[in-house]
Amino acid sequence: MPAALDLLLPESTALLVIDLQEKLLPAIWEQDRVLANAAKLLRLAGLLNLKTLATTQYAKGLGPLAAQVACLSPRAALDKVSFGCWGDEKFRKNLAAEVPRSHTLLVAGIETHICVTQTVLGALGAGYRVHVAADATSSRSSTNVAVGVERMRSAGAVISSTEMAIYELLGRSDREEFREMLPYLR
Repeated sequence: MPAALDLLLPESTALLVIDLQEKLLPAIWEQDRVLANAAKLLRLAGLLNLKTLATTQYAKGLGPLAAQVACLSPRAALDKVSFGCWGDEKFRKNLAAEVPRSHTLLVAGIETHICVTQTVLGALGAGYRVHVAADATSSRSSTNVAVGVERMRSAGAVISSTEMAIYELLGRSDREEFREMLPYLR
């Protein structure tokens, strides 16, 4: 069955937020959109108890996660120097210990064409299903966003949006988590 037919389900989805760091963000195309959408995903992950991993790229030089996402992340970011998360042994060990390969990774972060794409390719190669919330990713240029999204799609990632992911994971409008998320969806 094609991955695009699989709905995101809370019991089998983990959120991965890549490198949304203070020093990187000023150069990012539509950074406010990316931060707002990543924050929505993190809020939902907290409400649904999704496994959540956040990363930073060389925090010593590029600084910590942006405050808007750090305050919603359930734990400290894993720091890496490899562009793709799969190039970092500590990341691979953490993910393997917490997220079975039968799970889907929902991905947000920057930069779409570098760290996000390399991470998605690594995840697909490792046997994970991957959904990319495309409106929760960006790069320094819109051209590189488009190229990165197309590369991930052609490799087998499902390209969706923050709202698509949120509504799939919630599944119903009669649950308390939907009511709690509603102010952020308007």
